Amino acid sequence: MNWFLSLPTLVQGLLAGLLALMPAAAGAATVFPLRNLPQKYLDGCLGMAGGIMVAAAFYSLLDPAYLRAAEMGHSPVVTLCGGFLTGVFFLLSADKILPTGRDFACGNKLSRRIRRIFRGNTLLFLAMTVHNIPEGLAIGVAVGAANNGDTMAAALALAVGIGIQNFPEGAAISLPLRRDGATPIKAFLSSQFSSLAETAAAMAGAALTIFAAAILPFVLAFAAGAMIFVVFAEIIPEAHINGNKKIVSILAATGFAAMMFFDLFFK
Repeated sequence: MNWFLSLPTLVQGLLAGLLALMPAAAGAATVFPLRNLPQKYLDGCLGMAGGIMVAAAFYSLLDPAYLRAAEMGHSPVVTLCGGFLTGVFFLLSADKILPTGRDFACGNKLSRRIRRIFRGNTLLFLAMTVHNIPEGLAIGVAVGAANNGDTMAAALALAVGIGIQNFPEGAAISLPLRRDGATPIKAFLSSQFSSLAETAAAMAGAALTIFAAAILPFVLAFAAGAMIFVVFAEIIPEAHINGNKKIVSILAATGFAAMMFFDLFFK
């Protein structure tokens, strides 16, 4: 951990982004031996990731945001609530343009116009790419704001949690492309191009902690709001669609408890 803390902030953002990217690559790679995966397995991964991400939104983002705001003399109430709600609004707006999951077939006028230009799996690819950006920003700002081993451990746990969620997302892009006739390598690479947006966003988030230090508490709270929106608007509902609510709920609670233990153990 000391070695990681000694690295330049942008390198930390890159490595944390790659940590979240690897499970997406593993999910996309299932296209080589398979054309599908057991749904219960995918739903369980989503449930555990959701629990980890909810806990990480507090331990890795909101808690450091509160401490930084207090240190800087800002009002924690205004800064955190404003940043959090802005993050929710940002994702809500993005979801109206490029909705995913069960909302994929609906949308507003702009959404329908985009659908006339981009069809089927291409639209899914664009939607996943857009929704990867706030997750990458959350990783980057959490890593960039970490100033000791405890906070860095929590930030990296956030990257791991997002990575777990990226596994079924990687498969969700590559497997439909494969079923529609794409070669396995093309389906795999298409999924990875989408996931790379998250790594790039992680570096951008880390850069924000350098060049926008004055608004860092707001940025951390923004990332937390975006994270919570993703969990409750997309991850958990998507995991419940196929009737695996019990296993999803158990693994979500397990993921939250694991993140909580991880944070408290290293304090």
